[in-house]
Amino acid sequence: MDGLSTELTERFERYCATKDASLPDDVMQELQFMLRLYSISPEELDFKWQAYHMKMGGEETKLNVKTARDFKKNVQDTLERESRGKAQARNDTKKSVPTPRAGKGAGDVFDMLDGLVPNTPRASAPNGVNGSTVKRKSNFDTPASKANKSHEMSSPGGGLTPKGDVNGGPVFDFASRTGAGDISEQINGHITLPDTPEEAPAEARIKLKANTDMSKFSYKTMATKLSEASEVLDDRIDEFRQLIQEHHEFEDSAFGNPSHQSPSEIIAVGRIASDTSEGKLNTPSLVLEGSRRWGSGRRVPLKVETLASYNFFPGQIVALRGINASGDFFTVSEVISLPLLSQPASKPHELDTVNARYLDTPDSDPENARPLTVLIASGPYTTDQNLDFSALQTLLDNAASSFADGIVLLGPFIDAEHPAIRSGDIDLPPHVTQPDQATMADVFRHYISAPLQQFSQRVPTCQIILVPSLRDVASRHAAFPQDKFPKKELGLPKQAQCVTNPMTLSMNEFILGMSTLDILDMLRREELVGGKARSVNIYERAARNVIEQRSFLPLFPPTGREKLGAPAPVEEKLLSNANAREGEEEEGPSPFLPLGTMLDTSYLKLGEMLNVRPDVLVTPSVLAPCVKVVESVLVINPGTLSKKRAAGTYARMTINPSKLSEAEREKGVAVAHKLWERARVDIVKI
Repeated sequence: MDGLSTELTERFERYCATKDASLPDDVMQELQFMLRLYSISPEELDFKWQAYHMKMGGEETKLNVKTARDFKKNVQDTLERESRGKAQARNDTKKSVPTPRAGKGAGDVFDMLDGLVPNTPRASAPNGVNGSTVKRKSNFDTPASKANKSHEMSSPGGGLTPKGDVNGGPVFDFASRTGAGDISEQINGHITLPDTPEEAPAEARIKLKANTDMSKFSYKTMATKLSEASEVLDDRIDEFRQLIQEHHEFEDSAFGNPSHQSPSEIIAVGRIASDTSEGKLNTPSLVLEGSRRWGSGRRVPLKVETLASYNFFPGQIVALRGINASGDFFTVSEVISLPLLSQPASKPHELDTVNARYLDTPDSDPENARPLTVLIASGPYTTDQNLDFSALQTLLDNAASSFADGIVLLGPFIDAEHPAIRSGDIDLPPHVTQPDQATMADVFRHYISAPLQQFSQRVPTCQIILVPSLRDVASRHAAFPQDKFPKKELGLPKQAQCVTNPMTLSMNEFILGMSTLDILDMLRREELVGGKARSVNIYERAARNVIEQRSFLPLFPPTGREKLGAPAPVEEKLLSNANAREGEEEEGPSPFLPLGTMLDTSYLKLGEMLNVRPDVLVTPSVLAPCVKVVESVLVINPGTLSKKRAAGTYARMTINPSKLSEAEREKGVAVAHKLWERARVDIVKI
């Protein structure tokens, strides 16, 4: 068996129903054919299978020759969609042409009225039809309705009315799901789960404190100035240069401009970028972008073949040691490590105050304090086939039965990519007496706020935290960094705390950092890895990059919409167009693309981590749920609570109080929290 077959067997045999550690020959042939056809590595094929595996229902989907062929067709369809999206983007690009003259009969300036105003000349039409300079009779017919319907976010052209029906496939029954409550991944399993108390605590055992200035997030979107955006990007490079110099104690003379020809070795600090706007970052397209102050704002190609290990992605701030002898490229000899933020710590008397909150009542035994229970879940909270939100209700029931101390809910809640939301096929709440005046806030109050109100009455001491997503229709802020939900308008309970995206807050002594951006998947798609770095787990690589770059969105620019997974399709019904001219074909809308990451570069600093590393970093992703310890940080991907046609997962944290030694008490200095040692995290199937 060759090396390629061995790697395929190691990666894919766990997905098969075979008893021995091998792949069936027909499955192996299909996988090898896909590697040759799409020119991808076994690792990349494994990631694509994981995404397809989750889409089709997780554990119920086993790898056999039939599912392998279905998987191959799914990959082919995805690549064709991406290809069509790129071709359409190129076709939409206007070529620069001289301004047309009125006396030449060439039509309006830039053809802005082409097809909209009757009798407007079209220079591209043959045989003198709508493009001839010959004077012709006026045509006052109503213009065709298909004009200007080429954009993917425009209203459907040709009289297309979307319907919210599911296009085939069995309807998932949440009540008949299997494996509910099973633990798929765990860390610190030796820590026992607490016994359920007979009644709720006398008062809340978690005290929240925001470490992020949320007032700065209410900025005006779509008002970015290029000068401000460029200054923000430049300042980030200069700040890291100063941090690196102070941490490694480099002299000023050690740094230089990588774009200048010089026989001397220098240290260059800049941003990783690609010299092409299309395709994935690779070694030929790798360039370093310097700041205007220290790098003249120029980009210089990088040569990294001599490095034993490297991991780059667009937007990454790096410090590279090398030389530019020819003036054409910068040859890198070493990647200098970036300094990390310090670990969070608290003084002994502060920890004693926090530990006192673990007691259910003032008379409880401090030596047997019940650990905290915090549940973490990420949307979507219902399948693509309905809006019943059974998974959310089940999660709240589990939290109520265990008297959870906190629930962290990350969006999307009412998903803008849900087929029913896109088509408008929504059952309005009973209290809405005037359907024509209903808003998405009414839908949010009915499906999200009402269950949370009922839960807060059952467990009034539980803290509820809501983090919005860029896909939330109830959020007025559609750009990252994102403002919080309007709590009063959405009718959320008193215990609910609406926070921004991203957010860093203190829960008692430990610090929780979270964002609803799928940064793990974006980094997986965009990174360039070589050498020993390939052997590092993708989750650990991505999490380390987030922590090292001190940002919840270190990638710049974010992954394009056309590269993301396609949302569930919506069935469309074609209506006849009475105004269509003879010989014209009815055109439907362009394929619906994912919303992607709308970024306001001017406020990118709001997405950075400040002062210290978080104890817990929550990074929800479509990738397989996991929990890792990276640079003393608990990194949690809870998965999605609902998949497209299956039940999902959530994370359950069990946190013991911190214990101090006598020596630590005598010193009186701040003590690191070391939450990764005293917290148990389970990835649980809903």
